[in-house]
Amino acid sequence: MLLKLKHKLVIGMMKSLAGLAPGQSHLAFTGPGSSRELCQYLINQGYKKVLIASDKILRDLGVTDQGSQTLLDAGIEVAYFDDIEPNPTFEQVEAGKQVLRAAGSEVILAIGGGSVIDCAKIMSAAATSDDDPRSWVGFGKVKHEVIPLYAISTTAGTGSEATAGAVITDVQNHAKVVISGASLLPKAAAVDPRLQQGLPPAITAATGMDALTHGIEAYISTWERGTRKEHATAAIRVIFDALPKIYADSSDHDARAAMAMAAYHAGMAINQVNVGNVHAIAHQFGAYYGVPHGLANAVVLPYVLEFSKGPAEAALAELADLVGVAQSGQSSAAKAQAFIDAVKALNAQLDIGTKIEPLKRDDHDAIAKAAAEEAVSYPVPRFMMPADVKAMLNEMTV
Repeated sequence: MLLKLKHKLVIGMMKSLAGLAPGQSHLAFTGPGSSRELCQYLINQGYKKVLIASDKILRDLGVTDQGSQTLLDAGIEVAYFDDIEPNPTFEQVEAGKQVLRAAGSEVILAIGGGSVIDCAKIMSAAATSDDDPRSWVGFGKVKHEVIPLYAISTTAGTGSEATAGAVITDVQNHAKVVISGASLLPKAAAVDPRLQQGLPPAITAATGMDALTHGIEAYISTWERGTRKEHATAAIRVIFDALPKIYADSSDHDARAAMAMAAYHAGMAINQVNVGNVHAIAHQFGAYYGVPHGLANAVVLPYVLEFSKGPAEAALAELADLVGVAQSGQSSAAKAQAFIDAVKALNAQLDIGTKIEPLKRDDHDAIAKAAAEEAVSYPVPRFMMPADVKAMLNEMTV
């Protein structure tokens, strides 16, 4: 009962404060070759020293150099921090901050997926402050000037290039936490499908379902704000069509470009209304077991939709019409179920299972408590109590 009351108060406060928050300025370069346009934009802004944040795999594959070639050709002084791993930690933020300060970089260019971009966001704030970044957990607590951040996304998944939030793992407390604020939104981003062309099928599937989760959670959110439905609709419609295509044929350039934009639209949607119960549970799997975020979201999504289908029935029925799985004359409830079934079928088509392999029954109580507490700050159609989460965890356990 106390959690539900807290949820009501927190959401009410968020809605009240949203109108007082500073505006967010964001520029997007899209389409094949847009990474070159973004790099030229940085040059035109007069930057001379750039820190490129990435990970070792992308650096070894040459993707980092491909995304930043325009800077290199122009003789810009480039430093690298490529020690970012999936589910980045505060320790990685600190290491990146030290590299940035030692290099005297004026700006950060993040080239990677959500983990890279999220880590770079907190690095941009840490570089100009000696505060412990853990003190910024929550919304609007980064109040000082940050190092300018730009982003090139290499996955069609998190949409982090379009959001003002970052998810960081606190290994000391065995938790994933969110730091969010207007100053963390990248100043500009490039959505360049060429840099996503070589993604393995499993990563394509998991990151694509991550984007779908963003679109759906924004669409069924109880917060009527901005253009969240328009962006969510654009993302969901495209993902159902394009994701199976690129999973089956990675050389489908048109579908790859469509997915890149869909993930961006989904990011724009959650940037306005935040995420939901799927993330509240999936974040725990990342914190406890290192499960990749996209995969965790993909597995959890159908369970949460089943849990939410009563109060979210009308929105889910609309999504059934949107993706073409509703039948003429069906009731709203039947349409809602048809959409949930379509999500399950899409997971199966992408070879995504229904279980979280590392999940241990001994961890159910702690995970359920943490997920329910995280969900307090999300505008969800049905609030989860720990017992509700445990029921879903039971279904997800091998």
